[in-house]
Amino acid sequence: MKFGLLVSAGPYTHQASDTAYQFASAAIAKGHEVQRVFFYHDGVYNGTRLTEPPQDDRHIVNRWSALAKEHGVDLVVCVAAALRRGIKDEVLAPGFRISGLGQLVDSGIKADRFVTFGD
Repeated sequence: MKFGLLVSAGPYTHQASDTAYQFASAAIAKGHEVQRVFFYHDGVYNGTRLTEPPQDDRHIVNRWSALAKEHGVDLVVCVAAALRRGIKDEVLAPGFRISGLGQLVDSGIKADRFVTFGD
């Protein structure tokens, strides 16, 4: 089964990003495909390499980057939401890219299931 995910909450302000990551990891482990994760609204903060959590805390951004590298998951940050929050290409973490809402629509069309996490 192909999944598309939408994450609309920041990495340390809400459980949504952690839950989305765990969902994606579990789906892949069961043999499903997570074709794209689209980060929207405050969810775009999941894609910045400027995040530096305390050493004893989880590093959500690095988790997403590793998932993209290991499993080819397309991590897309909404351009409009990112620019409103001062996030540009040069501050993106590895594995993330900036694109428009067309990628969100495309994911919804191509996925068997589209799951949202956050507000």
